[in-house]
Amino acid sequence: MTLEWIHEVNPRWDEPKAAILGGAPAESLAPQSAVRGDLVPGDWFRVEEAGRVVGYGWMDCTWGDAEVLLAVDPSRQRAGIGSFILDHLEQEAAARGLNYIHNAVRATHPHRAEVTRWLEHHGFIPSGDGLLKRRVRRP
Repeated sequence: MTLEWIHEVNPRWDEPKAAILGGAPAESLAPQSAVRGDLVPGDWFRVEEAGRVVGYGWMDCTWGDAEVLLAVDPSRQRAGIGSFILDHLEQEAAARGLNYIHNAVRATHPHRAEVTRWLEHHGFIPSGDGLLKRRVRRP
């Protein structure tokens, strides 16, 4: 498996995002009223395998920390792509000198317990404010 990490410049809502994120839970990566071609906020990173989009990472930096979100094509889950995305998001955060990366798994997420366990397995800890946080590791 050779994965490519691609930072999208001027990211827009498009077919690949809709295919992977279109069915995402409310208040997640998928903008609620997105129309194809609309600019989308934050830093978007596309993951491709053999020219096919298999996932996305998203980062929004505030006050020295970054909220991070990720989504993997359902047909490619449990293949290490989520870990690849998380590792690269942390590298992006480290390059920017950020302190923590965090994620909020919404109560409405249909797989909340599973996603929370996955993040905890990857070193995230509950912060008491509803977030799961992990200190950015420096290379």
